[in-house]
Amino acid sequence: MKNLATFEISNNAVWQNYVSKNADGYGRAIIEYAARWAALMETHIAAGEALETFAGATSHEADTEGITGFMYGAAVTTLSECWKHGEALRRWHNKKYQIRDEGDQANETGAVINPALLTIHLPDDSN
Repeated sequence: MKNLATFEISNNAVWQNYVSKNADGYGRAIIEYAARWAALMETHIAAGEALETFAGATSHEADTEGITGFMYGAAVTTLSECWKHGEALRRWHNKKYQIRDEGDQANETGAVINPALLTIHLPDDSN
């Protein structure tokens, strides 16, 4: 892929695998978004800011093609595996999207919560 934003890759083999397997339009949008987002976040990290203070805002700033929730989650997974700051991003993401304690559980196991899932809480009718 041409013209990807540059960022600090911690595992080039994993990154190149994601890039090569996502050459179609949908997959390419995920890769381009992930690279743009990481590059934007690195600007804030270089300024000494904590990831928690800018990750959400930069995720929206990086979204120039109208990504879906699934695409966002795929970008988090991709970056968590190959970006220098990916583990911090994964942990922030999991805490942000947890409803109860599943983010904590995902952080313990190395998983990434899927933000594209919809949870409906029905009122407790036991009263």
